[in-house]
This record gives sequence, C-alpha cells and structure tokens, in this order.
Amino acid sequence: MTPERPPNQMSLDREKSEFRKTSLASRRWAAEKSSPDASVSLSDHLVAQFGEMSGQIVSGYLAIGTEINVAPAIARLEQAGLVATLPVVTAAAQPLKFRRWTAGTQMEPGPLRTCHPAANSPEMTPDLLIIPMLAFDADGYRIGWGGGFYDRTLWKLRAEKKVIAIGAAFEAQRVEKVPRDEHDARLDWIATEMGLIEITPSN
Repeated sequence: MTPERPPNQMSLDREKSEFRKTSLASRRWAAEKSSPDASVSLSDHLVAQFGEMSGQIVSGYLAIGTEINVAPAIARLEQAGLVATLPVVTAAAQPLKFRRWTAGTQMEPGPLRTCHPAANSPEMTPDLLIIPMLAFDADGYRIGWGGGFYDRTLWKLRAEKKVIAIGAAFEAQRVEKVPRDEHDARLDWIATEMGLIEITPSN
C-alpha cells in the first residue's frame, strides 16, 4: 500500500501545480513579447562567462514549446572548445543521462515530447548543465514540469563532483518566490537575455 502523503506536502503539491499553470501562461507571453534576438543575447552572456572552459562537458537542451532557445549558445560553446551533450530521459523518477551531441548526431524521439541523441552516441557526465524552466526566483530556485528529472540529476551529480547548474529563461519569467521544498535543487546561475545572475549564499 502506498503511504499517504502528509497534508502539508499535498498542499505544496497543489500550490506547485497551480503555479505551473500560471508560469506556463507567463512564459508564453514572454516568448511572444521578447525580442527575436533574445536567444542570441542569452548566448552572448553564456559564452562571455563560460566560453573559456575548453574541454569541459556542457549539457544543453532542445527547446520545447516556448522554452528559450539555447541552441546558439551550445553551438558557440562547442566552437570555444567545450564538449556538447543533450539529456536523455530513461525512465520516470530517475536521473537524466547525457549523450554526446554534434550538428551531425543521429537523433531519436524520447518520452515527454523530447528528442535525444541515439544510443550509438557515447554517454558523458556534464560539468555544466543549462536547464530549461517555467519560472525562477532570485534565490536560484526554478520550477519545471514536475517530473523532478533535473532535481534528481543535480543531487546525484553534486554527490559525485562539482557541477555548475545554469537555469535558462526569459527575464519575464522571474517571480518573487518559487514554491519549493527540500527536494528542489538550487541553481548556481540564472541566464536570461538581459544577463547572468550568480547565485551565492547571500541570495
């Protein structure tokens, strides 16, 4: 028998569910109203900060729906000498895996509307992760679709080595406070078309 969830957790789950709905609507608005050059500006900021980390492994993502496009950033970071990967959803409630990606990589469809490098691409462990989100706050917390894939991944990777987690979004996705609990992993940086925010203990 599945144990009952405590009332406070059920209340937070409901709060997050409602927050996702409003955040998705806000992101749609942000994507419609943002400059066509938003992804280029985001790319400029990321390359300026992380472009000298040649040899490090970076994970990006293929934008779904109104997620901000990080493909220009990944391409430029790869040109700067970083090694590009994309995430792979293997199963529910499991950390993500990452496979090598280049412009000529064979791709295959995955669950949840994702697309990832085919199984013949080597698995790699990223040093930097560029992560999509529905909303973020100045404390470095994000909210996504609710699958917990990135939270599990960050907890796992951080137990193994130092990694840098960078949330990517439109500036208009910033909120005062994201609902969160102890399972939610904090980001190290926020990247928007307006610039970068480094998350420090004082945040």
